[in-house]
Amino acid sequence: MTNPNDTYTSPLATRNASEAMLRIWSPRRKFQTWRRVWLAVAEAQHEVTKVWDSPLVSAEQVGALREVVERGITDEEIARAAEIERELRHDVMSHVHGLGESCPVAKPILHLGMTSQDVVCNADLMQIDAALRLIAMKLGRATLAWLDRAGEHKSTPTLGFTHYQTAQPVTVGRRCALWAHDLEVVEFRVRLLREHGFVRFRGFRGATGTQASYLALFNGDSAMVDRFEKLVVEKLASGGHYAATHGLMGQTYPRFIDAFVLSDLGAAAAVLHKISTDIRLLSNRKEIDEPFGDRQIGSSAMPYKRNPMRCERICGLTRFVMNLVDNAYDTAATQWLERTLDDSSNRRLSLPEAFLALDGALDLMHNVASGLVVHEAMVKKNLMGELPFLATENILMEAVKAGGDRQDLHERIRVHAQEAGHRVKHLGLDNDLIERLRGDPAFAPVKDRLTDGDLLDPMKYVGRSVEQTEHVISTVTGSLRERYKGELEGGTEPRV
Repeated sequence: MTNPNDTYTSPLATRNASEAMLRIWSPRRKFQTWRRVWLAVAEAQHEVTKVWDSPLVSAEQVGALREVVERGITDEEIARAAEIERELRHDVMSHVHGLGESCPVAKPILHLGMTSQDVVCNADLMQIDAALRLIAMKLGRATLAWLDRAGEHKSTPTLGFTHYQTAQPVTVGRRCALWAHDLEVVEFRVRLLREHGFVRFRGFRGATGTQASYLALFNGDSAMVDRFEKLVVEKLASGGHYAATHGLMGQTYPRFIDAFVLSDLGAAAAVLHKISTDIRLLSNRKEIDEPFGDRQIGSSAMPYKRNPMRCERICGLTRFVMNLVDNAYDTAATQWLERTLDDSSNRRLSLPEAFLALDGALDLMHNVASGLVVHEAMVKKNLMGELPFLATENILMEAVKAGGDRQDLHERIRVHAQEAGHRVKHLGLDNDLIERLRGDPAFAPVKDRLTDGDLLDPMKYVGRSVEQTEHVISTVTGSLRERYKGELEGGTEPRV
Protein backbone atom coordinates (compact mmCIF):
# COMPACT_ATOMS: atom_id res chain seq x y z
CA MET A 1 0.00 0.00 0.00
CA THR A 2 1.27 3.49 -0.86
CA ASN A 3 2.49 5.48 2.11
CA PRO A 4 0.08 8.47 2.47
CA ASN A 5 3.13 10.71 2.81
CA ASP A 6 4.21 9.69 -0.70
CA THR A 7 1.01 10.55 -2.53
CA TYR A 8 -1.36 13.48 -2.91
CA THR A 9 -4.34 13.73 -0.58
CA SER A 10 -6.87 16.52 -0.92
CA PRO A 11 -6.58 19.20 1.78
CA LEU A 12 -10.37 19.22 1.81
CA ALA A 13 -10.19 15.81 3.46
CA THR A 14 -7.18 16.39 5.71
CA ARG A 15 -7.63 20.02 6.78
CA ASN A 16 -11.11 21.34 6.14
CA ALA A 17 -14.21 19.18 5.71
CA SER A 18 -15.99 17.54 8.64
CA GLU A 19 -16.14 13.81 9.21
CA ALA A 20 -19.89 13.94 8.59
CA MET A 21 -19.51 15.49 5.13
CA LEU A 22 -16.60 13.20 4.26
CA ARG A 23 -18.76 10.19 5.10
CA ILE A 24 -21.55 11.40 2.80
CA TRP A 25 -19.11 11.50 -0.15
CA SER A 26 -17.16 8.41 0.84
CA PRO A 27 -16.83 5.36 -1.44
CA ARG A 28 -18.63 3.24 1.15
CA ARG A 29 -21.64 5.60 1.23
CA LYS A 30 -21.81 5.69 -2.58
CA PHE A 31 -21.52 1.95 -3.13
CA GLN A 32 -23.89 1.14 -0.29
CA THR A 33 -26.42 3.54 -1.83
CA TRP A 34 -26.03 1.73 -5.15
CA ARG A 35 -26.89 -1.47 -3.32
CA ARG A 36 -29.95 0.19 -1.78
CA VAL A 37 -31.11 1.07 -5.29
CA TRP A 38 -30.67 -2.50 -6.54
CA LEU A 39 -32.56 -3.83 -3.52
CA ALA A 40 -35.44 -1.37 -3.99
CA VAL A 41 -35.69 -2.30 -7.68
CA ALA A 42 -35.73 -6.01 -6.89
CA GLU A 43 -38.38 -5.52 -4.20
CA ALA A 44 -40.57 -3.48 -6.56
CA GLN A 45 -40.16 -5.95 -9.41
CA HIS A 46 -41.26 -8.73 -7.08
CA GLU A 47 -44.24 -6.79 -5.74
CA VAL A 48 -45.67 -5.67 -9.08
CA THR A 49 -45.28 -9.10 -10.71
CA LYS A 50 -46.23 -11.40 -7.84
CA VAL A 51 -49.67 -11.65 -9.43
CA TRP A 52 -48.01 -13.53 -12.28
CA ASP A 53 -47.66 -17.29 -12.20
CA SER A 54 -43.90 -16.78 -11.98
CA PRO A 55 -42.80 -13.35 -10.62
CA LEU A 56 -39.78 -11.68 -12.20
CA VAL A 57 -38.05 -11.73 -8.81
CA SER A 58 -38.84 -14.33 -6.16
CA ALA A 59 -39.43 -13.64 -2.49
CA GLU A 60 -36.38 -15.79 -1.75
CA GLN A 61 -34.17 -13.64 -3.98
CA VAL A 62 -35.48 -10.44 -2.36
CA GLY A 63 -34.90 -11.82 1.12
CA ALA A 64 -31.35 -12.94 0.38
CA LEU A 65 -30.50 -9.61 -1.28
CA ARG A 66 -31.99 -7.62 1.60
CA GLU A 67 -29.88 -9.52 4.12
CA VAL A 68 -26.66 -8.74 2.22
CA VAL A 69 -27.53 -5.09 1.60
CA GLU A 70 -28.67 -4.33 5.13
CA ARG A 71 -25.47 -5.65 6.70
CA GLY A 72 -23.55 -3.00 4.74
CA ILE A 73 -20.82 -3.26 2.15
CA THR A 74 -17.49 -4.49 3.53
CA ASP A 75 -13.95 -3.35 2.80
CA GLU A 76 -13.33 -6.70 1.16
CA GLU A 77 -16.32 -6.27 -1.15
CA ILE A 78 -15.18 -2.78 -2.16
CA ALA A 79 -11.70 -4.14 -2.88
CA ARG A 80 -13.16 -7.03 -4.88
CA ALA A 81 -15.24 -4.63 -7.00
CA ALA A 82 -12.10 -2.57 -7.71
CA GLU A 83 -10.36 -5.75 -8.81
CA ILE A 84 -13.23 -6.62 -11.16
CA GLU A 85 -13.28 -3.05 -12.54
CA ARG A 86 -9.65 -3.35 -13.64
CA GLU A 87 -10.85 -6.06 -16.00
CA LEU A 88 -14.30 -4.75 -17.00
CA ARG A 89 -13.45 -1.01 -17.06
CA HIS A 90 -16.98 -0.28 -15.84
CA ASP A 91 -17.56 0.78 -12.26
CA VAL A 92 -21.26 -0.05 -12.05
CA MET A 93 -20.92 -3.50 -13.59
CA SER A 94 -17.98 -4.29 -11.33
CA HIS A 95 -20.30 -3.78 -8.37
CA VAL A 96 -23.09 -5.78 -10.02
CA HIS A 97 -20.69 -8.71 -10.32
CA GLY A 98 -19.33 -8.16 -6.83
CA LEU A 99 -22.82 -8.08 -5.30
CA GLY A 100 -23.68 -11.20 -7.27
CA GLU A 101 -20.72 -13.00 -5.71
CA SER A 102 -21.87 -11.93 -2.24
CA CYS A 103 -25.48 -12.91 -2.96
CA PRO A 104 -25.50 -15.80 -5.46
CA VAL A 105 -29.25 -16.39 -5.02
CA ALA A 106 -30.06 -12.89 -6.32
CA LYS A 107 -27.29 -12.77 -8.94
CA PRO A 108 -29.57 -13.70 -11.89
CA ILE A 109 -31.94 -10.75 -11.31
CA LEU A 110 -29.52 -7.96 -10.31
CA HIS A 111 -29.73 -4.83 -12.46
CA LEU A 112 -32.69 -6.32 -14.36
CA GLY A 113 -33.91 -3.89 -17.05
CA MET A 114 -31.63 -1.16 -15.73
CA THR A 115 -28.99 1.08 -17.24
CA SER A 116 -26.07 2.40 -15.20
CA GLN A 117 -27.65 5.80 -14.68
CA ASP A 118 -30.72 4.21 -13.13
CA VAL A 119 -28.28 3.42 -10.34
CA VAL A 120 -25.78 6.27 -10.42
CA CYS A 121 -28.12 9.23 -10.95
CA ASN A 122 -30.52 8.22 -8.21
CA ALA A 123 -27.68 7.46 -5.81
CA ASP A 124 -25.97 10.77 -6.63
CA LEU A 125 -29.18 12.65 -5.90
CA MET A 126 -29.52 10.88 -2.57
CA GLN A 127 -25.97 11.91 -1.65
CA ILE A 128 -26.64 15.49 -2.78
CA ASP A 129 -29.80 15.55 -0.69
CA ALA A 130 -27.93 14.39 2.42
CA ALA A 131 -25.15 16.90 1.80
CA LEU A 132 -27.64 19.75 1.32
CA ARG A 133 -29.29 18.82 4.60
CA LEU A 134 -25.95 19.07 6.41
CA ILE A 135 -25.10 22.38 4.74
CA ALA A 136 -28.51 23.83 5.62
CA MET A 137 -28.04 22.84 9.27
CA LYS A 138 -24.60 24.43 9.39
CA LEU A 139 -25.92 27.61 7.79
CA GLY A 140 -28.59 27.66 10.49
CA ARG A 141 -26.02 27.05 13.22
CA ALA A 142 -23.79 29.88 11.99
CA THR A 143 -26.84 32.16 11.78
CA LEU A 144 -27.73 31.42 15.41
CA ALA A 145 -24.16 32.08 16.56
CA TRP A 146 -24.21 35.50 14.92
CA LEU A 147 -27.62 36.24 16.43
CA ASP A 148 -26.16 35.47 19.86
CA ARG A 149 -23.41 38.02 19.22
CA ALA A 150 -26.03 40.46 17.90
CA GLY A 151 -27.94 40.27 21.16
CA GLU A 152 -24.81 40.85 23.23
CA HIS A 153 -23.76 43.96 21.29
CA LYS A 154 -27.07 45.37 20.05
CA SER A 155 -26.47 48.63 21.97
CA THR A 156 -22.75 49.01 21.23
CA PRO A 157 -22.56 51.92 18.77
CA THR A 158 -19.91 51.76 16.07
CA LEU A 159 -19.02 53.53 12.87
CA GLY A 160 -20.92 52.53 9.79
CA PHE A 161 -19.15 52.41 6.45
CA THR A 162 -20.17 52.93 2.86
CA HIS A 163 -17.47 52.77 0.16
CA TYR A 164 -15.26 51.86 3.15
CA GLN A 165 -15.56 55.51 4.19
CA THR A 166 -17.14 56.52 7.49
CA ALA A 167 -20.91 56.85 7.37
CA GLN A 168 -23.82 57.01 9.80
CA PRO A 169 -23.22 54.92 12.95
CA VAL A 170 -24.79 51.51 13.43
CA THR A 171 -24.26 49.10 16.31
CA VAL A 172 -21.94 46.13 16.51
CA GLY A 173 -24.98 43.97 17.18
CA ARG A 174 -26.80 45.24 14.11
CA ARG A 175 -23.79 44.38 11.96
CA CYS A 176 -23.80 40.85 13.41
CA ALA A 177 -27.55 40.66 12.77
CA LEU A 178 -26.96 41.73 9.16
CA TRP A 179 -24.50 38.87 8.73
CA ALA A 180 -27.01 36.50 10.35
CA HIS A 181 -29.79 37.73 8.08
CA ASP A 182 -27.77 37.01 4.93
CA LEU A 183 -26.89 33.53 6.17
CA GLU A 184 -30.54 32.83 6.97
CA VAL A 185 -31.55 33.80 3.43
CA VAL A 186 -29.12 31.35 1.84
CA GLU A 187 -30.17 28.70 4.40
CA PHE A 188 -33.70 29.12 3.02
CA ARG A 189 -32.43 28.76 -0.55
CA VAL A 190 -30.61 25.53 0.26
CA ARG A 191 -33.70 24.14 1.99
CA LEU A 192 -35.77 25.17 -1.02
CA LEU A 193 -33.72 22.84 -3.23
CA ARG A 194 -34.65 19.88 -1.02
CA GLU A 195 -38.12 20.68 0.24
CA HIS A 196 -39.62 21.89 -3.04
CA GLY A 197 -38.38 19.11 -5.23
CA PHE A 198 -35.58 20.64 -7.28
CA VAL A 199 -33.39 17.72 -6.19
CA ARG A 200 -35.83 14.97 -7.14
CA PHE A 201 -35.12 11.42 -8.26
CA ARG A 202 -34.04 10.60 -11.77
CA GLY A 203 -36.42 7.68 -11.68
CA PHE A 204 -36.02 4.45 -13.70
CA ARG A 205 -36.06 5.21 -17.40
CA GLY A 206 -33.45 3.01 -19.09
CA ALA A 207 -30.79 3.83 -21.66
CA THR A 208 -32.32 6.87 -23.37
CA GLY A 209 -35.08 7.71 -20.93
CA THR A 210 -37.91 6.02 -22.86
CA GLN A 211 -38.36 3.13 -20.40
CA ALA A 212 -38.24 0.72 -23.34
CA SER A 213 -36.45 -1.96 -21.31
CA TYR A 214 -38.99 -1.77 -18.50
CA LEU A 215 -41.88 -1.83 -20.95
CA ALA A 216 -40.48 -5.04 -22.42
CA LEU A 217 -39.84 -6.44 -18.95
CA PHE A 218 -43.47 -5.91 -17.96
CA ASN A 219 -44.90 -7.29 -21.23
CA GLY A 220 -45.85 -3.91 -22.66
CA ASP A 221 -47.95 -2.89 -19.65
CA SER A 222 -47.34 0.86 -19.20
CA ALA A 223 -49.39 1.01 -16.01
CA MET A 224 -47.17 -1.65 -14.48
CA VAL A 225 -44.07 0.34 -15.45
CA ASP A 226 -45.52 3.37 -13.67
CA ARG A 227 -46.38 1.35 -10.55
CA PHE A 228 -42.90 -0.14 -10.51
CA GLU A 229 -41.14 3.24 -10.72
CA LYS A 230 -43.40 4.85 -8.13
CA LEU A 231 -42.79 1.99 -5.74
CA VAL A 232 -38.99 2.14 -6.09
CA VAL A 233 -38.93 5.90 -5.57
CA GLU A 234 -41.09 5.64 -2.45
CA LYS A 235 -38.76 3.02 -1.01
CA LEU A 236 -35.67 5.16 -1.67
CA ALA A 237 -37.37 8.31 -0.36
CA SER A 238 -38.06 6.77 3.03
CA GLY A 239 -35.03 8.60 4.43
CA GLY A 240 -36.70 11.98 3.88
CA HIS A 241 -35.77 12.68 0.27
CA TYR A 242 -38.39 14.39 -1.90
CA ALA A 243 -40.40 11.47 -3.37
CA ALA A 244 -40.83 12.60 -6.97
CA THR A 245 -39.11 12.22 -10.32
CA HIS A 246 -38.36 14.51 -13.23
CA GLY A 247 -40.99 14.36 -15.93
CA LEU A 248 -38.83 13.71 -18.97
CA MET A 249 -35.12 13.20 -19.51
CA GLY A 250 -32.50 11.40 -21.51
CA GLN A 251 -30.12 8.93 -19.92
CA THR A 252 -29.36 11.15 -16.92
CA TYR A 253 -31.26 13.59 -14.78
CA PRO A 254 -30.91 17.13 -16.22
CA ARG A 255 -27.43 18.38 -15.39
CA PHE A 256 -28.74 21.91 -14.87
CA ILE A 257 -29.98 20.52 -11.55
CA ASP A 258 -26.32 20.34 -10.55
CA ALA A 259 -26.03 23.96 -11.67
CA PHE A 260 -28.95 24.87 -9.38
CA VAL A 261 -27.18 23.14 -6.50
CA LEU A 262 -23.75 24.65 -7.11
CA SER A 263 -25.27 28.07 -7.73
CA ASP A 264 -26.90 28.09 -4.30
CA LEU A 265 -23.75 26.71 -2.71
CA GLY A 266 -21.90 29.50 -4.48
CA ALA A 267 -24.33 32.09 -3.10
CA ALA A 268 -23.76 30.73 0.41
CA ALA A 269 -20.02 30.87 -0.22
CA ALA A 270 -20.31 34.50 -1.31
CA VAL A 271 -22.08 35.40 1.94
CA LEU A 272 -19.37 33.68 4.00
CA HIS A 273 -16.68 35.44 1.98
CA LYS A 274 -18.32 38.83 2.56
CA ILE A 275 -18.65 38.29 6.32
CA SER A 276 -15.06 37.10 6.59
CA THR A 277 -13.81 40.08 4.61
CA ASP A 278 -15.75 42.44 6.90
CA ILE A 279 -14.10 40.83 9.92
CA ARG A 280 -10.66 41.11 8.33
CA LEU A 281 -11.23 44.82 7.66
CA LEU A 282 -12.44 45.45 11.21
CA SER A 283 -9.53 43.47 12.62
CA ASN A 284 -7.21 45.90 10.90
CA ARG A 285 -9.00 48.69 12.76
CA LYS A 286 -8.42 46.74 16.00
CA GLU A 287 -12.15 46.69 16.71
CA ILE A 288 -12.80 42.94 16.60
CA ASP A 289 -10.76 39.75 16.48
CA GLU A 290 -11.54 36.19 15.59
CA PRO A 291 -10.66 33.60 18.29
CA PHE A 292 -6.93 33.23 18.88
CA GLY A 293 -5.38 30.29 20.71
CA ASP A 294 -3.12 30.74 23.73
CA ARG A 295 -0.16 29.27 21.84
CA GLN A 296 -1.25 30.28 18.32
CA ILE A 297 1.43 31.89 16.15
CA GLY A 298 0.27 34.72 13.91
CA SER A 299 3.47 35.10 11.92
CA SER A 300 6.75 33.23 11.70
CA ALA A 301 8.62 36.55 11.46
CA MET A 302 6.49 38.97 13.50
CA PRO A 303 5.57 37.49 16.90
CA TYR A 304 3.14 40.29 17.78
CA LYS A 305 0.74 39.54 14.90
CA ARG A 306 -2.79 38.16 15.29
CA ASN A 307 -3.59 37.46 11.67
CA PRO A 308 -7.27 36.58 11.02
CA MET A 309 -6.25 33.21 9.57
CA ARG A 310 -9.64 31.56 10.05
CA CYS A 311 -11.44 34.25 8.07
CA GLU A 312 -8.66 34.18 5.50
CA ARG A 313 -9.14 30.44 5.11
CA ILE A 314 -12.89 30.93 4.77
CA CYS A 315 -12.26 33.41 1.95
CA GLY A 316 -9.93 30.96 0.21
CA LEU A 317 -12.33 28.01 0.46
CA THR A 318 -15.40 29.99 -0.56
CA ARG A 319 -13.64 31.50 -3.55
CA PHE A 320 -12.98 27.92 -4.67
CA VAL A 321 -16.69 27.07 -4.31
CA MET A 322 -17.81 30.18 -6.20
CA ASN A 323 -15.53 29.32 -9.09
CA LEU A 324 -17.12 25.87 -9.43
CA VAL A 325 -20.50 27.38 -10.33
CA ASP A 326 -19.55 28.15 -13.93
CA ASN A 327 -18.20 24.63 -14.21
CA ALA A 328 -21.68 23.23 -13.53
CA TYR A 329 -23.24 25.43 -16.21
CA ASP A 330 -20.59 24.28 -18.71
CA THR A 331 -21.38 20.63 -17.94
CA ALA A 332 -25.13 21.18 -18.30
CA ALA A 333 -24.67 22.98 -21.61
CA THR A 334 -22.54 20.27 -23.22
CA GLN A 335 -24.76 17.24 -22.68
CA TRP A 336 -25.38 16.24 -26.30
CA LEU A 337 -28.79 14.90 -27.22
CA GLU A 338 -29.74 12.08 -24.81
CA ARG A 339 -26.37 12.02 -23.02
CA THR A 340 -22.60 12.27 -23.31
CA LEU A 341 -20.08 10.92 -20.81
CA ASP A 342 -17.81 13.93 -20.31
CA ASP A 343 -19.92 14.90 -17.31
CA SER A 344 -18.87 11.87 -15.27
CA SER A 345 -15.21 12.59 -14.53
CA ASN A 346 -16.03 16.27 -13.98
CA ARG A 347 -18.89 15.69 -11.54
CA ARG A 348 -16.78 13.28 -9.48
CA LEU A 349 -14.70 16.38 -8.65
CA SER A 350 -17.02 19.37 -8.75
CA LEU A 351 -19.96 18.07 -6.72
CA PRO A 352 -18.22 16.57 -3.69
CA GLU A 353 -15.49 19.22 -3.55
CA ALA A 354 -17.99 22.08 -3.58
CA PHE A 355 -19.77 20.53 -0.60
CA LEU A 356 -16.54 19.64 1.22
CA ALA A 357 -15.09 23.13 0.84
CA LEU A 358 -18.28 24.92 1.90
CA ASP A 359 -18.69 22.52 4.81
CA GLY A 360 -15.22 23.39 6.08
CA ALA A 361 -15.86 27.10 5.64
CA LEU A 362 -19.12 26.87 7.59
CA ASP A 363 -17.43 25.12 10.50
CA LEU A 364 -14.83 27.87 10.56
CA MET A 365 -17.53 30.55 10.41
CA HIS A 366 -19.37 29.01 13.35
CA ASN A 367 -16.10 28.93 15.28
CA VAL A 368 -15.39 32.59 14.52
CA ALA A 369 -18.92 33.72 15.39
CA SER A 370 -18.97 31.73 18.63
CA GLY A 371 -15.66 33.14 19.84
CA LEU A 372 -15.71 36.66 18.39
CA VAL A 373 -13.80 39.21 20.46
CA VAL A 374 -15.16 42.78 20.41
CA HIS A 375 -12.75 45.46 21.64
CA GLU A 376 -15.36 47.93 22.84
CA ALA A 377 -12.87 50.58 23.94
CA MET A 378 -11.34 50.67 20.47
CA VAL A 379 -14.78 50.65 18.86
CA LYS A 380 -15.69 53.70 20.93
CA LYS A 381 -12.40 55.47 20.27
CA ASN A 382 -12.74 55.08 16.51
CA LEU A 383 -16.35 56.21 16.62
CA MET A 384 -15.73 59.27 18.79
CA GLY A 385 -12.88 60.31 16.52
CA GLU A 386 -15.35 60.68 13.66
CA LEU A 387 -18.57 61.51 15.48
CA PRO A 388 -17.99 65.30 15.49
CA PHE A 389 -18.13 65.28 11.70
CA LEU A 390 -21.15 62.98 11.64
CA ALA A 391 -23.00 65.10 14.22
CA THR A 392 -22.67 68.37 12.33
CA GLU A 393 -26.11 68.17 10.68
CA ASN A 394 -27.83 67.70 14.05
CA ILE A 395 -25.71 70.45 15.59
CA LEU A 396 -26.68 72.74 12.74
CA MET A 397 -30.40 72.05 13.18
CA GLU A 398 -30.31 72.52 16.95
CA ALA A 399 -28.40 75.83 16.63
CA VAL A 400 -30.99 77.09 14.11
CA LYS A 401 -33.77 76.11 16.52
CA ALA A 402 -32.00 78.24 19.13
CA GLY A 403 -32.28 81.29 16.86
CA GLY A 404 -29.26 81.05 14.54
CA ASP A 405 -29.08 81.73 10.80
CA ARG A 406 -28.95 78.43 8.95
CA GLN A 407 -26.76 79.63 6.07
CA ASP A 408 -24.29 81.43 8.33
CA LEU A 409 -24.05 78.43 10.68
CA HIS A 410 -23.56 76.04 7.75
CA GLU A 411 -20.62 78.09 6.47
CA ARG A 412 -19.05 78.30 9.92
CA ILE A 413 -19.32 74.50 10.36
CA ARG A 414 -17.83 73.97 6.90
CA VAL A 415 -14.80 76.12 7.67
CA HIS A 416 -14.26 74.55 11.11
CA ALA A 417 -14.67 71.04 9.71
CA GLN A 418 -12.12 71.64 6.95
CA GLU A 419 -9.58 72.95 9.47
CA ALA A 420 -10.23 70.03 11.83
CA GLY A 421 -9.87 67.60 8.93
CA HIS A 422 -6.54 69.17 7.97
CA ARG A 423 -5.36 68.78 11.55
CA VAL A 424 -6.28 65.07 11.56
CA LYS A 425 -5.05 64.11 8.10
CA HIS A 426 -1.99 66.31 7.65
CA LEU A 427 -0.75 66.81 11.20
CA GLY A 428 -1.80 63.49 12.72
CA LEU A 429 -3.52 65.23 15.62
CA ASP A 430 -6.87 64.59 17.27
CA ASN A 431 -10.12 65.86 15.85
CA ASP A 432 -10.80 69.22 17.55
CA LEU A 433 -13.99 70.17 15.68
CA ILE A 434 -16.10 70.22 18.85
CA GLU A 435 -13.64 72.49 20.63
CA ARG A 436 -13.71 74.84 17.62
CA LEU A 437 -17.52 74.95 17.62
CA ARG A 438 -17.63 75.51 21.39
CA GLY A 439 -15.31 78.48 20.94
CA ASP A 440 -17.45 80.03 18.20
CA PRO A 441 -20.00 82.52 19.66
CA ALA A 442 -22.52 81.55 16.98
CA PHE A 443 -22.91 78.18 18.70
CA ALA A 444 -23.14 79.52 22.24
CA PRO A 445 -26.82 78.46 22.65
CA VAL A 446 -25.84 74.78 22.20
CA LYS A 447 -22.37 74.94 23.74
CA ASP A 448 -23.24 72.88 26.80
CA ARG A 449 -24.74 70.13 24.62
CA LEU A 450 -21.44 69.72 22.77
CA THR A 451 -19.59 68.04 25.62
CA ASP A 452 -21.58 65.66 27.76
CA GLY A 453 -24.90 66.59 26.17
CA ASP A 454 -27.11 64.62 23.84
CA LEU A 455 -25.62 66.02 20.62
CA LEU A 456 -22.54 63.82 21.08
CA ASP A 457 -24.34 60.74 22.36
CA PRO A 458 -23.52 58.07 19.73
CA MET A 459 -26.79 56.24 20.36
CA LYS A 460 -28.64 59.32 19.05
CA TYR A 461 -27.22 58.55 15.62
CA VAL A 462 -27.78 54.81 15.20
CA GLY A 463 -31.36 55.12 14.01
CA ARG A 464 -33.40 51.94 14.57
CA SER A 465 -30.32 49.71 14.88
CA VAL A 466 -31.35 48.26 18.24
CA GLU A 467 -34.97 47.75 17.22
CA GLN A 468 -33.98 46.15 13.91
CA THR A 469 -31.54 43.82 15.63
CA GLU A 470 -34.12 42.72 18.18
CA HIS A 471 -36.62 42.09 15.38
CA VAL A 472 -34.24 39.79 13.47
CA ILE A 473 -33.35 37.91 16.65
CA SER A 474 -37.01 37.40 17.62
CA THR A 475 -38.22 36.32 14.18
CA VAL A 476 -35.37 33.99 13.19
CA THR A 477 -33.98 32.34 16.33
CA GLY A 478 -36.95 30.25 17.35
CA SER A 479 -37.66 28.77 13.92
CA LEU A 480 -34.03 27.82 13.36
CA ARG A 481 -33.66 26.18 16.76
CA GLU A 482 -36.84 24.20 16.20
CA ARG A 483 -35.88 23.18 12.66
CA TYR A 484 -32.49 21.81 13.69
CA LYS A 485 -33.35 20.63 17.19
CA GLY A 486 -30.84 18.01 18.32
CA GLU A 487 -28.41 18.77 15.48
CA LEU A 488 -26.78 22.01 16.61
CA GLU A 489 -24.45 20.60 19.24
CA GLY A 490 -20.83 19.77 18.63
CA GLY A 491 -17.57 21.68 18.50
CA THR A 492 -16.18 23.29 15.39
CA GLU A 493 -12.54 23.89 16.29
CA PRO A 494 -10.36 24.21 13.18
CA ARG A 495 -8.78 20.85 12.36
CA VAL A 496 -5.35 22.46 12.02
